[in-house]
Amino acid sequence: MSNAVFPQRFTRADGSPVRAVVVDDERNLAELLVMALGNEGWLVESAGNGQEALNLVREFGPDVVVLDVMMPGLDGLEVLRRLRAAGNDVPVLFLTAKDGVDDRIEAITSGGDDYVTKPFHLQEVVARVRGMARRYVGVKSDDGPLVVGDLTLDERSYEVRRGGVPIRLTAKEFELLRYLMRNQRQVLTRAQILENVWSYDFGGRSGVVEIYISYLRKKIDSSGPPLIHTVRGVGYMIKQADS
Repeated sequence: MSNAVFPQRFTRADGSPVRAVVVDDERNLAELLVMALGNEGWLVESAGNGQEALNLVREFGPDVVVLDVMMPGLDGLEVLRRLRAAGNDVPVLFLTAKDGVDDRIEAITSGGDDYVTKPFHLQEVVARVRGMARRYVGVKSDDGPLVVGDLTLDERSYEVRRGGVPIRLTAKEFELLRYLMRNQRQVLTRAQILENVWSYDFGGRSGVVEIYISYLRKKIDSSGPPLIHTVRGVGYMIKQADS
């Protein structure tokens, strides 16, 4: 592993430092990640087990979390399940020694946003966490909201509404919907969605796309005519219901 300091820094929209939490029962590894993310100018706290992680996230209010999967007691998957059940949609990067496709899918479908296997290059983890923070914290746009029919997505305020009614999405659901809306009336293949929303390959296993499309449909299409459409054998498209 090697430490890497990136010259270009960014902050929250209000100018305050990005907040990150690192959770790993390997103290040396946790300290290394804290130092690397601290070199980004961020405020970083760490926890050594699942219960500490839940308490810390609740008290510290991080913008991103780096979460080890395999920990004694509450493992990373259970920590994330509890966070999501409590309505906390903080983006999460999983760290784990498991590298099978099924393990990746389990991590992502549990509500995680990215996945890195051990051993890893420190600069890769930092780059991925920075990318998550840019997408979910530092998104700035001079354009108006994305609009499809009566559905609106505001990239600046991170708000989604249908018919004026707010819709709560997780970070990954938001990113998937944004990708669909930026390409409305275009058929997007599962491979395109994986590459642009998850940024890596699942070895041909595209089940995670179907799962997240179903999540979106329950939240988006339950309050009006369907906007998200399946093109059999190809992929998905979002378009105004009557067009």
